[in-house]
Parts: sequence; structure tokens; C-alpha cells
Amino acid sequence: MAPRTHPRSEAARVTRGGPRFAGVLVARPMLAALVRRLPVPVAAWLGRRLGDLAWMALARRRRTALDNLAVAFPELGRAERGRLARRSFQHVGLMSVELCSALTDPPEATLSRIDVDGLDHLERVMATHGRAMLVTAHLGNWELLSFVHRLTGFPLAIVVRRLDAGWLDAVVRRLREAASVEIIDKRDAVRPVLAALRRGWMVAILLDQNATRREGVFVPFFGRAASTSRSVAAIAVRTGTPVVPLFIRRAGDGRHAVTIEEALVPPRDRASEEAIAELTAVCARTIEAAIRRAPEQWLWMHARWRTRPPGERV
Repeated sequence: MAPRTHPRSEAARVTRGGPRFAGVLVARPMLAALVRRLPVPVAAWLGRRLGDLAWMALARRRRTALDNLAVAFPELGRAERGRLARRSFQHVGLMSVELCSALTDPPEATLSRIDVDGLDHLERVMATHGRAMLVTAHLGNWELLSFVHRLTGFPLAIVVRRLDAGWLDAVVRRLREAASVEIIDKRDAVRPVLAALRRGWMVAILLDQNATRREGVFVPFFGRAASTSRSVAAIAVRTGTPVVPLFIRRAGDGRHAVTIEEALVPPRDRASEEAIAELTAVCARTIEAAIRRAPEQWLWMHARWRTRPPGERV
């Protein structure tokens, strides 16, 4: 039987045309081990130069990043937006270098470089409700968030979409398995997510990418309607599970700072669709606020506003 093919997602296209340049480092164990031995300043320099190469080579992704920044920060001049876009490419290069360490070091070493603030918010939710939905974004080195659950003592499942580039998908899967998390395929996630919540787990989803009209709801994001997956809000409203936002950012000197925010409680006194739209909008607003605190560490090369509301003039 021929292998089943999967529809190409926007996330996969970004990986294929954007961060793929950096994946070569982490995909080759010997090369990753060599990079891991570099002093932190040298490794950071190498990561930024990889980002510079991508900035020069990937014209379409560069244009997307600049267009997105014009939407998000119209008050900035063109030159300043250009510098911010280039720094976001350098950020992806830095990620590749950092993941070399995460793939070759024991998990305890990775955790030693991560500082967590707000853990009490998550502990309170788990003590009260016994489960939690976690939302985050492609901000900072988001892959390192897989390790943070080890500090909580609560099991974690993450909902992901398989990447088109099989070799890179294998690398990312290896990293997540090293973090001891359960992986749920986004294509058929509802039953596994509900099962994980019933078992008292945390379930994490990246909620900052473009969604199709069928799977998304339009909510404000940097002042423009953005189609955002309704999945987190739909499950939260259906089950009464609180949504806990958490984000990671690079803090310098090889360290990372994780912020766990207060839980978002799904509205219970509204019609289902209204409640889903309201909670999705709150999630989007929370993600936007996190991005504004470290805009150079978000994936601006992603076509976030690609899906448009019906009837909108382009």
C-alpha cells in the first residue's frame, strides 16, 4: 500500500522554506555535538550568521516578514522594521545552535539553563481542576518548553502537525521524546486530547499560526482580523478546563526565561460559539502581548494573516 500523504500545512511550508536552513545542524548528530562544544559567545555568533544567510537567501520569507511587521508595527519606520525582521531570522539561527545542546545534553542540563516564573499559576490550576490546556506561540526557543513540564511533576502531551520535511520532523520528534512528552497528531487530535485531560494531564498547543476558515475563527491580532484555531477554546468550553498561557524568551548568556501566566477561565454563561470566539480572542490578545515584549524572537516569516474573512477586499 502506498504511504498516505498529508496535506501541507503553513507551518510545514515555513519549516521547508525558512528554518530548514538551520535544521542541518541539529539533523546531523556529529555536527550537533561539535557545535555543542563551542563557547556560548561563539555559538551565538554562528547562529546569527546562519540567520543572516537565510535573510539573504530566502527572498519570499523576507518579504513575508516585512509585510507582517508593517501590519503589526505601522508606527515603525521601514528601516527599523527591516532591522527587526533580520533579527527574527537571526533568532531562528540561534535556535538551531541551542537545539544542538538540547539534543546532546541530558534533560537536566537543558533545564539548568531555563528560569521559570509563575509556576504557582499552573500548580493552582492542577490542584483545583486536575488538568490544564496550555497555549503558547512560536516565540523564543519554543521547543525547549517541552522540557519545562519536568519541573511541575505533571505529565504533558503536545498537539503538533507533522512536518513535510521527514528528516526535520524526525529531529523534532527526537527532541520531544527526550523531554518525555506524549505527541498527539493534530490531524485527529480531539479524542486523544480529551483522553489526556481525563487522565489529569496538561495538553499544550501552539496557537499563533494561520488557520483555515473551516478550523478557525477571526479575532483581532495586532489590530487586524486573523483566522485563529478554535480548537483550544472549543475543548476548554466543552470540558470547563482552564487555559494557561506560557511563553519562553531568550534571556542572554545562553539562558531562557519562561513566564507562566494566570489561567484563562472559559466563560460558562454564554452560548457555545460565542464563548469559543471570546476565549479565542483572549488567547490571541495574550499571545500578542507576549510577542510585543520580545518581537525579534517571533516567527515573522509565517504568513499569519493569509486567510481572510469572506468578502474582504484584498
